[in-house]
Order: sequence, then structure tokens, then C-alpha cells
Amino acid sequence: MNVGRFDGTTALVTGASRGIGLAIAERIVADGGRVVITARGQEQLDAAVESLGGPDVAIGVAGKADDPAHRAEVFERIATLGGLDFLVNNAGINPAYGPALEIEDSVVRKILDVNVVGALAWSRDAVAAGLRNSIVNISSISALGASPGIAFYGVSKAALISLTTQLAHELAPSIRVNAVAPAVIKTDFAKALYEGREAEVVADYPLGRLGHPDDVAGPVTFLLSQDAAWITGQTIVIDGGGSLASVG
Repeated sequence: MNVGRFDGTTALVTGASRGIGLAIAERIVADGGRVVITARGQEQLDAAVESLGGPDVAIGVAGKADDPAHRAEVFERIATLGGLDFLVNNAGINPAYGPALEIEDSVVRKILDVNVVGALAWSRDAVAAGLRNSIVNISSISALGASPGIAFYGVSKAALISLTTQLAHELAPSIRVNAVAPAVIKTDFAKALYEGREAEVVADYPLGRLGHPDDVAGPVTFLLSQDAAWITGQTIVIDGGGSLASVG
């Protein structure tokens, strides 16, 4: 790790009480930064703040990612910290499994509201609050092809990649916007994709294991940092080599 590369900076990471979001927050703090993290559950969020080192380096604000009042509260807290340097749009949902044609319209709208419209709203509010540096959106490998079982989640994450490209163009040169597209990461969120058949799923990855949250945190913090100062509008695939078999 490049200890100190986030010295004196503040990052907002949505959906960060556990899993990928918490791993990203941990890496930012380890590299000298301060984080504001969000999640729905206050108790789990409080535990995450404590694990990160307490209120000197982390602040947790509980609420729903697609709730404008929650976003307003978050940015009020950020204003007291002297502004925002980085935004990671990690909050996402997948409340439905099955073919796209079988998902109810209300569920489709909810997925889009959180995974796409929510990311746009957080980005818009961050820019309005004077965001100083960069945005990273957490997409998914499901965005890059057919995704049996998580069909509309993949559609929403494909839209998020497109949003990344659009915002990168609109916000250049002052703010960079990139994305990552992880394959199956060993988290509670993704359990339905591997639980009870992990060996079968792992067989699809040349690197011989499922991903871990830290496998995503490293590339994300790279994209946030000045190490990626000439990169914008890009999506890094993080898949243990799983997409190699589809080449050619």
C-alpha cells in the first residue's frame, strides 16, 4: 500500500458497513484519509466506524441510498469536515433473482433507483458540494454479458458503466470518473451466487479462487488516487481471469 497517498483528504463511500465498501474505506484510512460511510443499519454502521479507528477517521450516517433526505444529511456532515475529495458509489441492491422477463416492474424500478439513479444523484450532489478529485462507481462483471439469475442487476450495472463514461466526459478535466466490474466476490451480498457450490464456481476462474473485498479495494483506491491521474471514463474488470475463456 502507498501509505500516506490520501493524507488530508476526505472520501465518501456509500454502502460501506461491510463487504466491498468497508474494504475500500479501510484502504483509504490505511493510506491516511478520512471517510464518511453510509449504510441502512445504524448498528452495523457504528461497528464499521469503530473498526476503522473511530470518529477521528470515520463518520457513519445511516439511511437509504435512494433517499434525498439521507443524501442531504450526509453532505451536511461533509461540509463540517472541509469538503469532499473522493466519492465511491458502492451502494447497490439485487432483490430479485431470475430472468429479466419475469421481474415485476416495481422491482425493476427499485433496482434502477438505487443502482443507477442513486449513483447519479450522489455524484450530482458531490459535485454541487465542491468535489475536488475523483469518482469510482462499483459496477459488476454481470454488466458485460448475459447474467443468468441476476438479469436485471446486470442491466443496471451496464447502465452504471455507461453513466461512468458520460460523467467522465462531462466532468473533465477537473474530476475523473472511473468504474470497476468485479466478478463473484466472497461477501454476504453475493452468497446466493456461490454458497453451497463454491468449488463449482471457482472452477470458472483461472486464478483458482473467488474474489475477496480487498481484491476490489486495491484497484478502486488506485483509480481514486493520483496514481491514476491520466485515467478517466474507464472500467477495470476484476474477475480472476474468468472472462479469458470467452475471448475468441
